[in-house]
Amino acid sequence: MFIAGISYGEKAARTIIVYLALLILLRMVGKRGLAQLNTFDLVVMLLLSNVVQNAVIGNDNSVSGGLFGAAVLLLTDSVLVRQGARWPWFARLLEGTPTVLAEDGVLNLPAMRRQGISRGDVSLAVHTQGGDGIEETSLVQLEPGGSVLVRLRKGDQVADKDDVAALRALLERIEARLPPQ
Repeated sequence: MFIAGISYGEKAARTIIVYLALLILLRMVGKRGLAQLNTFDLVVMLLLSNVVQNAVIGNDNSVSGGLFGAAVLLLTDSVLVRQGARWPWFARLLEGTPTVLAEDGVLNLPAMRRQGISRGDVSLAVHTQGGDGIEETSLVQLEPGGSVLVRLRKGDQVADKDDVAALRALLERIEARLPPQ
């Protein structure tokens, strides 16, 4: 239960190698897989974790070995994330760069195909963020983490608190000019 089946050095090396290999493979798959985790994606992730488990722990089923592997995994992730925050070029290498899916209301079909994003996916993102259609956008961008950023054209943006406050003040001025009833 507490006796490791392989050395801690080998376990650390295996964990780091598998982590980096998965990072590369996930970058090759694209950002869409990160954007929307559906049932199929969840099954793939669960199977993937099971497939790489033996590569990380080998024949070691001890509690201490598992905890050590988890600690190495979290430490490796923490170091890479901190280095990415320190050096923007390193963050771009790890995470990638944003992909423009539409600009000025026009879809970027080659970029959408490369990322596996459909017109419906873009339309849903636009509707979710307050737009009525792609033609109302100034920019639709797939971020490295998989989220979709939508910027609506100035006249097509939904009202915010400042807009409502300005309308309320205008109505109060109009009401003040009306004769009493």
